[in-house]
Amino acid sequence: MTRAAYDLEAQCGAARAGTLTVRGKSLATPAFLPVGTYGAVKGLFPSDVREQGAAMVLANACHLHDRPGADTIAALGGLHAFMNWDGLILTDSGGFQVFSMLDIAVLDDDGVTFRSPLDGRPLRLGPDEVVDIQLALDSDIAMVFDHCPPLPASRGLLETAVARTTAWAKRAVLRHNQHNAKGQALFAIVQGGLDDELRRRSAEELCALPFDGWAAGGLSVGEGPEALAGAVHRYAPLLPSDRLRYLMGVGRPDDVLEAIAAGFDVFDCVYPTRNGRHGSVFTREEGKVHLRNRRFRDRRDVIDASCPCPACAGGWSVATLRHLVMAQDPLGRALCSLHNLRYLHDLVAGARAAIVDGTFERYHAERRSG
Repeated sequence: MTRAAYDLEAQCGAARAGTLTVRGKSLATPAFLPVGTYGAVKGLFPSDVREQGAAMVLANACHLHDRPGADTIAALGGLHAFMNWDGLILTDSGGFQVFSMLDIAVLDDDGVTFRSPLDGRPLRLGPDEVVDIQLALDSDIAMVFDHCPPLPASRGLLETAVARTTAWAKRAVLRHNQHNAKGQALFAIVQGGLDDELRRRSAEELCALPFDGWAAGGLSVGEGPEALAGAVHRYAPLLPSDRLRYLMGVGRPDDVLEAIAAGFDVFDCVYPTRNGRHGSVFTREEGKVHLRNRRFRDRRDVIDASCPCPACAGGWSVATLRHLVMAQDPLGRALCSLHNLRYLHDLVAGARAAIVDGTFERYHAERRSG
């Protein structure tokens, strides 16, 4: 039996509603995962993140290995205790972070060598080390180490990334099965860029291995919204229909809706909280708006009177939020971040209800911006 059981409850077109169960904890899907890279969703209390609808969060194994260290976190009781989070935790392996540090990283067939962004000390990560780190962290779901190329990329680079990702996945499965004593789930990451043949090859190779789930990685890395929209519809069907389908790194509301329509179940991104910290908020009527804009300085109303987030339900006027953001006050950043998280969680919850009701196509048309 898989350590990450997925129960498909309803389907409307390709869009799916289901429940993921790991270690006795459940996640209703579709679902959005807030990102707590260093062990916290930046600037927010875990209880506030939970109250906005999150049942699972993402942390980054690579960054936590760099600081404070996986052994330190293990000695403190594991990542759940460290983060003060009693829900599900998924740890990313660091493959995307390697992509973002190509100027200071050297990849080879056994892993990557790079210098710590914190203090410049040399670090080495490979598929075995990344498994060990995540076992020490004791997250509920661990992602394998993958080679995530940028886009656009040459065919040769994409072929190398696919081959390395498969080779590293095989090593990760062996290592994980040897040392996994607590039932942690292990997910693989399909690569291949926008090359349909390579995506299919990567999916076939990885889905033949005994993973608990699979994800599509290497998207939302510069290809643009139109290319992403086409890709999600082509690549979701490559993943097993009886398991969770995870699309990594996507958090723009329209992109999330399109990915749900394509058949993906779970998404993560820093997009809502990063935008919130910079004073950009999601709205039903105007899409994303920038509160730094001068036109908001005298707005007495809240962002959305129907929104139950602390910013809106708490009566914080748009003008006050703008002032706090302009003054770089942490409260303003937190309130805007919480609003954006609530917006996304309500968006996917509404999608789930529409899938169950058989009205997702109409919901999608009504909720997409522009």
